[in-house]
Amino acid sequence: MQLNHSLQLAYCTNIHRGETWLETFASLQNYALAIREKVCPKKPFAIGLRLAERAAVELSDPGTRLAFQRWLGKNGCYVFTINGFPYGQFHGTRVKEQVYRPDWSAPERVAYTNLLFDLLAELLPAGIAGSVSTLPGSFKEFHPSAESQKAIRQNIWHTVEHIARISEKTGRKLHLGLEPEPLCLLENSAETILFFEQLRDEHPRDPRLAEHLGVNYDCCHFAVEFEEPQTALPRLVNHGIKISKIHLSSALKVSPTPEAREALKKFSDDVYLHQVIARDENGKRTTYRDLPEALASFKFQVSSVQPKRLETEHLKLETSAEWRIHFHVPLHAPATPPFENTSDHLLGTLDWLAENPQRCSHLEMETYTWEVLPPELKAQSVVDQLAAEYGWTLARLKARWLA
Repeated sequence: MQLNHSLQLAYCTNIHRGETWLETFASLQNYALAIREKVCPKKPFAIGLRLAERAAVELSDPGTRLAFQRWLGKNGCYVFTINGFPYGQFHGTRVKEQVYRPDWSAPERVAYTNLLFDLLAELLPAGIAGSVSTLPGSFKEFHPSAESQKAIRQNIWHTVEHIARISEKTGRKLHLGLEPEPLCLLENSAETILFFEQLRDEHPRDPRLAEHLGVNYDCCHFAVEFEEPQTALPRLVNHGIKISKIHLSSALKVSPTPEAREALKKFSDDVYLHQVIARDENGKRTTYRDLPEALASFKFQVSSVQPKRLETEHLKLETSAEWRIHFHVPLHAPATPPFENTSDHLLGTLDWLAENPQRCSHLEMETYTWEVLPPELKAQSVVDQLAAEYGWTLARLKARWLA
C-alpha cells in the first residue's frame, strides 16, 4: 500500500509455501486477498512477491504473466518488490546454509536475479520504483579466498549492468539490495561499506553503481549484530550507499539463564539457520553458527574453586550476558519473560526514516518463520497473524507521520 512520502508497504510472501508458480499463485489467492480484506479492502494492496527460481521461469511465459497481470488489476493489487534471496525450496525441509546456494559466485544466481528484474519491469505500476533483495554475496564458510570474492563482485556488477539496461529500455527505476546477515560475506555496516568501496575501485565514476545497487536493511539482522540504526543507517548513507529496501523484522533476545536456555529449545528447528551472537557485560562477543550449537556449548569459565563464589559468578555471568538470535519473531508479539525482542531497533529505524523519508521508499514486513514458531507466538491463522502485524506496523508509522 502507498503511504505518506510515496512510501510503499507490503508483507513478504516468503511466509507462504510455494516453489512452483501454481503454488505461489495459490498462496496469493488463498492468503493475500484475505489479508487485503482485513487491512485495506478499498485501497490498492501491495504484494512483496517471493519467487523461487522455478516459479520465476514459469511466470516468464507470456501467457502466464499476462494472466497474473490481469489478476492483479482485477483484485486491486500490485507488485513493487521481489524477494530473490532463497533460490529454491524454503519451507518444509532442511534449509539451513543451503539458503545461500547458489551464491553470487555462480552463474545460476546471476541468471535468476536478472530474470526477476525482467519480470518486475513488466509487473511494476507506472511511477513506482522496483526493488529485488538478494543474499549478501555468500556465506562466509563457502568462500574464504580473495579470488572467490572477486568473482562475486564481478557477477553482482554484471547484474547491475543488466538492471541499467532494463531501466533505460523501460523507463523504470530499478535497484538491487544486498541483505547483510550474520556470518555472511557481508554481515554488518563496516563489511558492507568495504565491499562497496571495492566495487567502486573496480568501476570508478560509474553512476550505475549508486543508482542500481544498494542495501536491503533487515532490522532483525542488524540488531543481532548489535548495531544501532541511528549509527548504521547514517554510516551507509554517508558512504553513498542506497537503502534499497527496509525489512521490518524483529529478532529474539534473552539473558541466557538456565531457564531461558531450556525455553529456547523450542526455537531450535531443523529448517532454518538461527545464528546467535552473545555479548557479555564487557562487550566481548561470541558468535555461534546456529542455536543448537549455542545451547550445547554454553559454558562459563570461572577461575575460583570456592563453591559460594562459583555460584555467585555463574549468576552474574548469566544475568549480564545477552544473546541475540536470528529468529524472526512477529512484530506485534509482546516480550514474554524470559524472552525479549529487538523491536527497539525496528522503532529506531522508523525514527530515522521519519527524519529521512526520501532515503528509502520500500518497506516490507518479513516474518517468514510462521511454520516453525512456537504455538504461543502464533495467531489462529497466518491471515490473522499478518493482519496483526499490519495493525502494529501502521500504528507505528502513523505515530511518525509516515502513514
